[in-house]
Amino acid sequence: MGDVVRAPWDAYFVTGYDTCSEVLRGRNWLAPDFAWQERQADTERWEAVATQEMTKTLSRLNAPEHTCQRRSLGNLFDRSTIARLTPQVEEHVTRLLDELAGKMRWGEADFVSTVSEQLPISTIGSWLGIPPGDYAHILEITHNQVHAQELLPTKSQLAVSAEATEQLRSYFTELVKQRRASPGNDVLTGWIHTWDAREPDRDAADEILYRLTMFVTIASLETTATLLSAMVDLLLKEPGRWEWLRENPGYIDAAVDEVLRYDPPIHINTRIAADDTVLGGVPIAKDSMVHVMYGAANHDPRRNADPDTFDIGRGGTHLTFGGGVHYCLGAALARLEARTLLTELLKRFPTLRAVSPAGYASRLVFRRITSLGVTV
Repeated sequence: MGDVVRAPWDAYFVTGYDTCSEVLRGRNWLAPDFAWQERQADTERWEAVATQEMTKTLSRLNAPEHTCQRRSLGNLFDRSTIARLTPQVEEHVTRLLDELAGKMRWGEADFVSTVSEQLPISTIGSWLGIPPGDYAHILEITHNQVHAQELLPTKSQLAVSAEATEQLRSYFTELVKQRRASPGNDVLTGWIHTWDAREPDRDAADEILYRLTMFVTIASLETTATLLSAMVDLLLKEPGRWEWLRENPGYIDAAVDEVLRYDPPIHINTRIAADDTVLGGVPIAKDSMVHVMYGAANHDPRRNADPDTFDIGRGGTHLTFGGGVHYCLGAALARLEARTLLTELLKRFPTLRAVSPAGYASRLVFRRITSLGVTV
């Protein structure tokens, strides 16, 4: 239908790889922040509690606020950080695969609840110093909160998200308070020192710390869990694919990238035109919404030949981690978790097979695989 397609509402779908890349990397395309929302006639859509709360997070900020907060985080997962985290991720993977092996002794096991959802929360939780006993609670409220980030959430979805948002605020506000009282050798303690030096108002600093900690946590969970589940699902679908990768482990990183290209965890991201412009030959008025379609861009045959074929050796490219100033903060961490998990799965379970198809939640924006039965 074209690189830029009019949506049924006052917006546009952007589908082509180069056009999506132009939006993601262009400085004249903004996140839908409060200033933009206040200029809209349909303000009710943006007044939901969960929507308001997410608009305060890093992904919805524009310069200069975005620049200030992002710089305060530094390069979260640079090479040295990834090197320090690798042994911890390996330990988490070993523990979770032990649990998986134990369950599969009696038949099939659900890979999602046993491994995919547990690895990201274990990784980010230990990094931030979150008590392991709280992991299940955080996973539950994250699943509920994400409804507000859908393209057209219903009132009932927004109500569920509102309750989850209040629980997230309560939990992470208390976490910051506790860490202030008992500093540790963790990332959150470092952020507290950074923002105390930047912001003389302690309440204002704590509000920023709450939003950063909450956002980094929830942004690391469902997306990575879906990547890990999709990775196993896709590799087990084609007969011989699992065995081939076991014999050719040098392609593990390529396999992870092909999963990211073929079925990205996030399918849609929204940007706003900062000025009147032309995109893909289509005039776009200032303040218009454009929906970047990651899945469509990754399957653009002009960028990836035969795009609907899952091909580990293609060496293709994708936009799954976004681009520009909002490029995914946790991209390197997600790759580490996927690579480590896949390496150990191939070693420990050479005959792993799926016994039931992957189940998906009913969503458009944030995909979530809810179940995947496996056995050996």
